[in-house]
Amino acid sequence: MEYKWTVLTVTTVGVLMAGIDGRIVVIGLPQVAAALGADAEQAIWFTQSYVLGSTIALLFIGRVTDIFGRVKVYTFGFTVFTIGSALTSLSQAPDHVIVFRLVQGLGSAVLFTNSAALITDATPVNELGLSLGINQVAYRLGSMLGLTFSGLILTYLDWRALFYVNVPIGIFGTFWAHRRLKEIARLEWGAPMDWEGFAAFTVSITSFLLALTFAAYGGAEYSLVDSLIAVSIIALVAFTLRERRTKSPLLDLSLLRIREFTGGVVAQMLNAVSWGAVLLLLSIYLQLVRGLAPFQAGLALLPFDLSFLTVGPISGRLSDRFGHVPFTTTGLSLMSVSLYLLSLTDAFTPYLQIALDLLAFGAGIGLFSSPNISSIMGSVPPQRRGIASGFRATFFFIGFTLSFNLAILIMTLTVPYAVITAVITSFNSPAISEADKVLFTTALSRAYQWFAVLNTTAIIPSLLRGRRDAAATSRGVVVVPVE
Repeated sequence: MEYKWTVLTVTTVGVLMAGIDGRIVVIGLPQVAAALGADAEQAIWFTQSYVLGSTIALLFIGRVTDIFGRVKVYTFGFTVFTIGSALTSLSQAPDHVIVFRLVQGLGSAVLFTNSAALITDATPVNELGLSLGINQVAYRLGSMLGLTFSGLILTYLDWRALFYVNVPIGIFGTFWAHRRLKEIARLEWGAPMDWEGFAAFTVSITSFLLALTFAAYGGAEYSLVDSLIAVSIIALVAFTLRERRTKSPLLDLSLLRIREFTGGVVAQMLNAVSWGAVLLLLSIYLQLVRGLAPFQAGLALLPFDLSFLTVGPISGRLSDRFGHVPFTTTGLSLMSVSLYLLSLTDAFTPYLQIALDLLAFGAGIGLFSSPNISSIMGSVPPQRRGIASGFRATFFFIGFTLSFNLAILIMTLTVPYAVITAVITSFNSPAISEADKVLFTTALSRAYQWFAVLNTTAIIPSLLRGRRDAAATSRGVVVVPVE
């Protein structure tokens, strides 16, 4: 087997596991919260801590892979993710889940960051879109399995099975990565680590996410939110100054001079903000407003992944021949239309209408995702792809985290926070009143409308990213387009 296919199969196991875990939590959040007696904030942190762990580690892991090797770090990530999954399944209190989900997030960051870099190293430029497309499809396949398995697990087993299902897959993935992968990228052995920059970045992103969380869920006075935002800004300035001065930065700021790289990353972040919360909110709506069982709710969300599964590899392959712009622009436009159509959903909307909206939504992401990642990763020299991949993934996770926070903030402008809390934490409680159902769906509609507008703005940086000489990039020379 050619090594490019070996890399693709190994990394596919990693993204498959990540896909399963992500969708399992989407369906199982109300059940886990009810079983452990969690309040609304704790329930949100079951997801938030996972994303936070991933986000704070991403740039650090990108630098580590460039120094110590992508394969060693990738194998380590499999191990950490597996341990985090096992510990989460043994949790006895909400705080335990939050901490162990943070561990899971750290492991996930390693897998998420390294997959694209490993594939890019091993794959010819003219086949990169196809390989990344297949990898993305594997993630969506895992998502589909997560949606259906979670419903079955919650029907017949305890909620803990939602997390220990990752353990056998993780053990297999760790062993296979150790046996089959090899280092082919040029490494920077002996280069120093920028610990000061890492500390500043961690303080900045953690403070910012905490500020957004407290603002969205009413967990603190506004003075605390203001203080956290101030700390985040100061730490971000310190991080930027540090990265400009150090000889071994976590983030190579010179990459921002590459218009294709910067445009793709900004477009991806805006897109992530626009869709990160969509399926979780729909899951809550289907289970707690429409009264579907977890398995039924999982099946109801499948059109999204089926559509992506169909469109993703096609767009990746065609973008290798025709360029990324037609596919990224069409994909973002289709997503914006789909988000607007979802905003028309109320407590009595026929499921067929929701399914058609999800089909269009998945197709839009399928058209955008693979060509955009191919554009970002192909625009940087090979020896900087670890940092570039970490940068890309970091901003994706920041956007994904912002999505749910913004959704709740927007919803509270329409509906009292107490109503939203009552709906989200109402599993195993008396039925929600019809009035609260109407209020909740009205708030959902407002969130989807704002997401549609925000996603449309992502078209601008996507179009302005410029073009690159693919042959030059493959030789390690970055061509910065002339303005």
